[in-house]
Amino acid sequence: MHKNKRIITASEAILESTEQYLDKFKNFIVIGEGVNDPKGIFGTTLNLFKKFGNTRIIESPVSENGITGISIGLSMNHFKVLLVHQRVEFALLSLEQIFNNAAKSFYVSNGTHKVPIVIRMIIGRGWGQGPAHSQSLETIFSHIPGLKVLMPSSPYDAKGMLWSALEDPNPVLIIEHRWFHYVRGYVPKKNYKVNIDKPALLIKGNNITIVANSYNVTEVIFSSKILNKFGIYPEIIDLRVLRPLNIQLIIQSLRKTKNLLIVETGYKQYGIGTEIIAQISENKLVDKIKSISRIGLPDHPTPSSRSLAKKYYRSSKEIIYEVVKQLNLNLELKKKIISYYKKKLPSTKVDVPNPEFKGPF
Repeated sequence: MHKNKRIITASEAILESTEQYLDKFKNFIVIGEGVNDPKGIFGTTLNLFKKFGNTRIIESPVSENGITGISIGLSMNHFKVLLVHQRVEFALLSLEQIFNNAAKSFYVSNGTHKVPIVIRMIIGRGWGQGPAHSQSLETIFSHIPGLKVLMPSSPYDAKGMLWSALEDPNPVLIIEHRWFHYVRGYVPKKNYKVNIDKPALLIKGNNITIVANSYNVTEVIFSSKILNKFGIYPEIIDLRVLRPLNIQLIIQSLRKTKNLLIVETGYKQYGIGTEIIAQISENKLVDKIKSISRIGLPDHPTPSSRSLAKKYYRSSKEIIYEVVKQLNLNLELKKKIISYYKKKLPSTKVDVPNPEFKGPF
């Protein structure tokens, strides 16, 4: 689709958008633990301090609650602020600031105090970081009124979402899967905005609607290509925006396919998929649904060992098996699809998404 056009990684897209915004707005600052680190938080803040100085690219102390409060105060006083928590767990230490100050200030002041802060957080897995450093906790933040919660899946969205978020007058959280940073795709050089209010239809189909976000979109597309070989064409929707949750595109698709599969990055229980299905059900938005199911993390803490991680994390294997099950295919076709999948199984190790990935930071 974008032949001969520029292809870069998601981390490069985020870095480029940040740098272009720094060039345009002198009151824009970037702050966080590791923003001046030699590896620049997976490359997303790489060398920014060399160009813009340490008064605009601020390496923060290990005091997440304090630095989040300072960032909120700055954003309420005519600064544009990008705060980066390089692990979602770091942000847990500042939930009171995010939930009670960032999310509520506009409401409790009757619109007088806007909080135009953007907070990037990173979820994901790998390198045995386990229960304290690789959780997918996006549902927690999506529960809070007053916050926008975004999860990009493509480099194009990564760049445009960041610019749109920085233009938003109220707090926006951008949650990035650590493996997503290595996804490659077309990204224009100039700055641009994208919609941050609704999902996107990625691939049209007619057999089943698959809703996913972030890195899982990559897994769904891989699965879809295998299913296509056997005449099964999923309609793929990138959820993109967890809050505000807009399910109209999902409804539109489900009216056609009658089958729905939701692939979570986080826990299946109490997940975003639960809310989507609840809204569909309580509003009776779709008649004659044949099947609905969810794939998500099991209901126990994230393991550290590679052997346990293989069983814990969802992948294209579970997606294909679930589609085969939902569509109630005949036994012979099931065997052919599963056999073909095993031959095409990605060689990527469970902890390493990309050969360029070198370590925990």
